[in-house]
Amino acid sequence: MDKKIKTVGLFGKYQDQTVVEHLRRLEEFLLGRKLKVLLDQATAEHFPGSKSPSRPRAAIGSEIDLAVVVGGDGTLLNVARELAPHHVPIIGVNLGRLGFLTDIQAETMTTEIGKILGGDYQTETRLLLHAEVMRKGRIVHTASAFNDVIVAKGELARMIEFETFVDGEFVHSIRGDGIIIASPTGSTAYALSSGGPILHPTLDAIAIVPICPHTLSNRPIVISSDSIVEILVSRIAEQHAYSAYDGQSTFTLQDHDRVYIRRSEHEVELLHPSGRSHFEVMRIKLHWGRKL
Repeated sequence: MDKKIKTVGLFGKYQDQTVVEHLRRLEEFLLGRKLKVLLDQATAEHFPGSKSPSRPRAAIGSEIDLAVVVGGDGTLLNVARELAPHHVPIIGVNLGRLGFLTDIQAETMTTEIGKILGGDYQTETRLLLHAEVMRKGRIVHTASAFNDVIVAKGELARMIEFETFVDGEFVHSIRGDGIIIASPTGSTAYALSSGGPILHPTLDAIAIVPICPHTLSNRPIVISSDSIVEILVSRIAEQHAYSAYDGQSTFTLQDHDRVYIRRSEHEVELLHPSGRSHFEVMRIKLHWGRKL
């Protein structure tokens, strides 16, 4: 974080009344430090009595120097994708369950954020994914993802078929429930529950993880983040298949659609309290070594 912090954007978990108390306390704290505060417009709609102006999500990124997200990892994923083109660093306050990304607890947020504003912090840069859906030679959909891009079957309990290519080279053909293309951040999300590897956040790598493949020979693959992954879907005319982005948006696929996934030109900068250990987070969140 190179620039001086003058304006802070506040983002809260939508339609969660418990977040209002924390946002109000955080707003008072920041205003007390003579900082300008802007509220995400959707957050402001659930924050009555705020002393700060609001901005639409599409506009706020160009006006703030720092973003504070109060909610869970899902809330931070949503905000991070929007702010990445503006190079705005993000602090996460955890009100969710796991909190891999939102690692500051609400009870101590003013103390921890005060330290960060005073220069006592560590920064972490994480890659984003960019996806395109090609149909009959034309791009029909684009999206970004912080965690993962997923190609999966629809509501019927019927497998789909698809082929995977890396940098134009054929990798495999699979019948199964789908496939996950995960960033290091997403390696501890859906990809982990599907048997994928945990990638350290500093790795320039992408994981390719099949979902319930109809064979015992398919295993997760880790490739360079400079590679382009291509998924060609086929024989889905009789049921739905879709591509999903961080589990928060989807696009319906048709036979012979090609989904291309590559590293985005934008990255996400996260700010953490000093002394944060990635492996300590893993031990706590995943209960490593916990005696039953």
